[in-house]
Amino acid sequence: MEELICSVEFLRGGGELVARVSSEAGGVREYRAGAADDVIEQVINDLQEEFESAPAS
Repeated sequence: MEELICSVEFLRGGGELVARVSSEAGGVREYRAGAADDVIEQVINDLQEEFESAPAS
């Protein structure tokens, strides 16, 4: 059975890229950067930390 563990949205507006991440453990948070690489790196680092510290289900 599949289970949704997080949702990630990427939006562009006002000359910057916004990533909106939502998960049960971390809630909703946003990351902003002028370059896609920068905001994607922020999201990756955050999710790695969250899921490495989460107990296995």
